[in-house]
Amino acid sequence: MPLLVGGATTSAKHTAVKISPNYDGPVVHVLDASRSVSVVERLLNKEHRDEFIAQNVATQKELVASFNDRKQTLVPYAEALQKRFATDWASVQIDKPSFTGTRVLKDIPLEEIRPYIDWSPYFSTWELKGKYPKILEDEVVGEQARELFEEANRLLDEIIAKKLLTANAVYGFWPAASSGDDVILYTDETRKHELKRLHFLRQQWERRGQKDYRSLADYIAPVDSGREDYLGGFAVTAGIGAHELAMKYKEQLDDYKAITASALADRLAEALAEMLHERARGDWGFGKTEGLSKEELIGEKYRGIRPAAGYPACPDHTEKRTLFDLLDAERTVGIELTSSFAMFPGASVSGLYFGHPESRYFTVDRMTKDQIQAYAKRKGLSLEEVERWLAPNLAY
Repeated sequence: MPLLVGGATTSAKHTAVKISPNYDGPVVHVLDASRSVSVVERLLNKEHRDEFIAQNVATQKELVASFNDRKQTLVPYAEALQKRFATDWASVQIDKPSFTGTRVLKDIPLEEIRPYIDWSPYFSTWELKGKYPKILEDEVVGEQARELFEEANRLLDEIIAKKLLTANAVYGFWPAASSGDDVILYTDETRKHELKRLHFLRQQWERRGQKDYRSLADYIAPVDSGREDYLGGFAVTAGIGAHELAMKYKEQLDDYKAITASALADRLAEALAEMLHERARGDWGFGKTEGLSKEELIGEKYRGIRPAAGYPACPDHTEKRTLFDLLDAERTVGIELTSSFAMFPGASVSGLYFGHPESRYFTVDRMTKDQIQAYAKRKGLSLEEVERWLAPNLAY
């Protein structure tokens, strides 16, 4: 029985190094769930199955060798803390949001979300390489891309007209201050009572030309800085009804439409995250004069970032629970967290809003035991439990 491993927070290298050695059958990394169709097709093909499996094994051996040969120098956690990303907190621009607490948007019209869709990942779903809209005129895949695009938009027209999917969102802002690698959120502007605490991790690996080791906490003003700062958070879904719609097409033996419907729900969820971030930056003040085109929005030409738990800058999935509690996301928008902190419906996006003018995305990557021990203590968890959740990032 083959095992397929995929999703945005997985990698071919992690699959080869950590998973494949623990299973006797073929273990194949699939970048996106919708790409599993072509993989399964090859595994079911008697003529090509053995060749495909042998090629996969050879590729994984190369990835394991690359992993074992990697040269990455890690500094002690205390040194990384000392060389944190520095901000002149006396002069940096910090804007005050127009409200604190949360706001809920229910049954958002899909036609309002549609213009924010980034179509490039949709073509990747079907293993067509190229960026939208240039891919539509590509000499090699242009004709197929145009056909896929037209069919996707026909189905999207139907989804919008018949309201086959429901989109909800919740977002908010809280008074915040950093303390080491933690960010404290307060109940109100008096900043006397702690509401929740978010725990972040710090880079430790040396890179050429590097001056600092970053943590997301670096983008929030420290408790003793004399400045009042804020942190935002959000959760959106365009996947309510997506599972039922895909199953309906599968029952009609129309796998193509089932995959298309799921892929469109994913695109709408990402588009809603982009649309909501634009609104949030406006509420925060600094986004009111952006004047960015949809292409510039998709290209993230704006100030601020929206990192998510489980991704490179914030690799611990368990922090998602704190965010969902802050947003009351299960009740307000209908997104549930599984026991492994995956979101259901799958066409959902959540994360944090940072407004620091110099904030940017980064990768925490591997960490030494001293940081993991300090992190476990901060979270009030056992070392073993933290190691289990951060297994891909352990350097020991």
